[in-house]
Parts: sequence; C-alpha cells; structure tokens
Amino acid sequence: MHLSPPDVGAAEEALVVAAMRSGWVAPTGPDLDAFERELAARVGCGHAVGVSSGTAALHLALLGVGAGPGSVVVVPTLTFVATANAVTYTGAEPVFVDCDPATGNLDVDLLSDLLDDLTRRGRRVAAVVAVDLNGTCADYDRLLPACAAAGVPVVEDSAQALGSTSGGRAAGTFGQFGVFSFNGNKILTTSSGGMLVCDDPALIARARQLSTQAREPVAHYEHREVGFNYRLSNILAALGRAQLRRLDAMIERRRAVRERYAKLFASVPGTRILGDGHPGSNCWLTSLVVEPAAAGWRADELGGHLAAHDIESRPMFKPMHQQPAHLHHHAAVTGAADRLFATSISLPSGSTLVGTTADRVFGAVEEFLTRRR
Repeated sequence: MHLSPPDVGAAEEALVVAAMRSGWVAPTGPDLDAFERELAARVGCGHAVGVSSGTAALHLALLGVGAGPGSVVVVPTLTFVATANAVTYTGAEPVFVDCDPATGNLDVDLLSDLLDDLTRRGRRVAAVVAVDLNGTCADYDRLLPACAAAGVPVVEDSAQALGSTSGGRAAGTFGQFGVFSFNGNKILTTSSGGMLVCDDPALIARARQLSTQAREPVAHYEHREVGFNYRLSNILAALGRAQLRRLDAMIERRRAVRERYAKLFASVPGTRILGDGHPGSNCWLTSLVVEPAAAGWRADELGGHLAAHDIESRPMFKPMHQQPAHLHHHAAVTGAADRLFATSISLPSGSTLVGTTADRVFGAVEEFLTRRR
C-alpha cells in the first residue's frame, strides 16, 4: 500500500480519451484553457497558468516578485526541497526559518525577527515563501501583516493544499502568487504538472510568456529573453479537469482516514496528529508525532513494522538546513523542525484507502500498538 497513490478511474479515462481524439495532443489546447479557468474559479482567483510541475510554478512566481541575484528569499526549513531549489534557480539565496511545532508551518514569531535582521544587514528580501504543510494553511492572519510591515511580498506554496481553506478563504489565494502541484501523490493529479494562480493580469501574462520559451507574439520565432518550456499539456489538463470534478469527494475520504487515525491514537500516550484541529485542511497527508519517552516506542519502529507488511510510510521532511545541498545557507532555527524530523512519520493517507485496503493498513497499526502495550 502506497502512502498517497493516485485516485483515477472511468471519469479521468473518458476525458483523456476525448482530448486525444480531439487532435489537441501537444502541446496546449482547449482542455488546458478550460482547466485553468475551472481551477481559478474553484479557488476564487482571477487567473491561472497550467505548467509542467509545481516546481516550475514556484520558479515563475519567484521571478514574478523579483527574486534574482543579490536578493534573498525566506523559506520554511520544513518543506520539500523544491521550495528551496526554485529560489536558487532565480539566482537568489534561500534563508531558512524554523516551524511552529504544532503544525509544522512557518514560525511567524521567528519570521518577524528574521526580516528585521535581514533589513538591518542591508539584504534585499524578494519574498517570503509560506508552505501549507500537509494541506494545513499557514497562519496567514499573522504572517501577512508581518510581511506587509516589512514591505515583502508573499508567495504561497500550496502544492499540498488544493481544496484547503483558512477562515473561509481558499489556499493559494493568500499570497501575491499561489502555487499548486499535481504530482502523482497529490490530492489531485495530472500525472505531473502544476498551476500558478494570481489576481494580477499583468503578472500572470508575464508568467505565461516565460512558460512558453518567452516567445514573442509574431508569426516567426522571436525571443528577446530566455524563457522556459514549462507549459502543461492538453491531455494532462483533461485528466486534471476530471480530477477537479471529484476533488470534494476525494478530500472527504482523506478526512475520514485522518479521523480514523485520530481515534486510533487518541488513547496512545506520547502521540499526536501534526496540525490536528485545523478544520479547513484537505488532510493530504496524516503525520503522526511520537514522543518516545511517553509512548515507549519510536516513529521509525512503527515505520519498520508497516514496511514488513508492505505498507509505505515516510519520515517527515528532512529540514532544508540539514540538507547537504543547502547547508551553506543562513537559517534561523529553534530545533522544532529537527525534532519533527526525528519523531514524526507520515502514514498512508490516500483517498483510495477504503474497504479491505483500509482495514489492512489500520489492522497493521493496531497490531503494532497491541505488541507495544
């Protein structure tokens, strides 16, 4: 059993076949145009650009806010490496900041002090990237005013958070740009792909041009600057359109999985669900935090037990300030992300986890807990 497998079926097959038969095989076409409109409408944003990956969307967003050589971009240290790598693509330098141990999201208290320190040292902060970890939105009620006071734009890395909300507002709409990923393990997949959303038509037009090799609107191939081959294909967009129509149902099944884990571990000392208590989360992944002294066992021991039953789990992201590729970058850390990396495990969370498949996974977890009592 995989951690978060794709959930596709007859509806996706029908739209993909229709796209193929339409003749719009490569590269763009009416399904891509429709997918962009439909996703923008779903999150309540003015414009969207479908691209080849969430990483590509992050790269375009950072270029859009002016990240480049001589600037820095503040990035949570507890994230997938793409968040930091996209900063380096622009020539800017990532600066890492630790997390709130309750949610794993960016620690806003540390952020304010870090922005002040960077300003005092004469560093130009091009952006703060906020990551909505596991589908739980960052604390935007505090984060946005802190960034506004420092005059720094926000890019929302909502790669894991399509369908999530905070205060009635959709994930992906809190920053100047929002970014979604449609990788095979995400809550909505186009096999690979991503989407950039923004309310500013000029910024989105600029991103769209860069995503198509910066081709000028003339009959011949004219390029005044270097662009990128980042557009999402029409066929994959057709897959995404079918997935978008099923999104609410897939979120509800993931939420049911989260609730089942919460009940299972409610009476187990030294354990908690990371980010639990945030009703707007899409519950993309359920991560369990284990304090060994209280629980009497470690997260990796549960992971080993599940692996013996051919059930995939995964440690929490290794913090960026520990990654060999990024060790040389500045980091403002408290040890919170290090502790979550050492004590957390992400459990099977997909929307296909139903029926006998779910019973097998939860049965294996219950077997482990029974042995450890």
